[in-house]
Amino acid sequence: MIDLIGDIHGHADKLEELLLKLGYAKINGAYAHPDRKVLFVGDYIDRGPKIRETLQIVRAMVDNENAIALMGNHEYNALCFHFQESEGGHLRKHLIKNIIQHYETLKQFQNRQNEYEEYLEWFKELPLYYETTKFKAVHACWDNNIIEYLRKTLVNDRLTDELIYQSVKKGTKLNEAIDQTLKGKEMKMPEGLFFTDKDGTRRTEIRIKWWEDPSTMTYNSISVEPIDNLPEQPIELSELKSLDFYRDNDKKVFFGHYWLKGEPSLYKKNICCLDYSIAKGGKLVAYRLNGETFLDNKNLTYV
Repeated sequence: MIDLIGDIHGHADKLEELLLKLGYAKINGAYAHPDRKVLFVGDYIDRGPKIRETLQIVRAMVDNENAIALMGNHEYNALCFHFQESEGGHLRKHLIKNIIQHYETLKQFQNRQNEYEEYLEWFKELPLYYETTKFKAVHACWDNNIIEYLRKTLVNDRLTDELIYQSVKKGTKLNEAIDQTLKGKEMKMPEGLFFTDKDGTRRTEIRIKWWEDPSTMTYNSISVEPIDNLPEQPIELSELKSLDFYRDNDKKVFFGHYWLKGEPSLYKKNICCLDYSIAKGGKLVAYRLNGETFLDNKNLTYV
């Protein structure tokens, strides 16, 4: 009896509206349901107008055992943005694009440095994935081989300070595992093509549907985001790090991250993305999991 909720990005008012719609009530400062709990798939910070309030709601629910909260790439990025390198600078460089991504969070914690640092410590308590006998949940991508590697490498499914420092070393197995789990799988666009993302950054790589057999897909059909100039030609398989994909007979899996648009719906009977761009005027989405064998569109709820 779990309600899985997508990326919130500081939209506390919408989160409260969704929780009330799902039948939760605020009891002793934390939202609770008589016989259900929430699983948040990450990305609580950045972009939105009420980031502190969002963190207060989510953390209170976790502390009262009314929710499970996973780490998103924005929480991971915030840790790396904060962690200093031994030779100077930070693990996540303070480039203009990175500062812009974190700007709203930093602004809303102005004159509250200690409070912000307490939340950074809390981010390290967030697991990177969650699995039961019935379903799996992750922020961006569930690759069975990568998750098995992380199970052996992380400490109680979580990052320690030492692992965070190791995770930024490009080309290492840990770096690639964290990157794919929290940011998804990507591949290069055909030579000469590019697109501009939601933040105005020029990109030459697309996020791909890691639950589809790549040998049957075109550049256009494998892209999670609809991009106008992607051709309907078979993808160059050599561009992929792995040809493995999430199978139709695997457990139900829930994730966020991908900034989908339109009416919330399922990709497959076992594939559910919950991120419908609340930070860009979209919807905040939940899936009410009731023990069903196959996912059902009627169990999607949103505001």
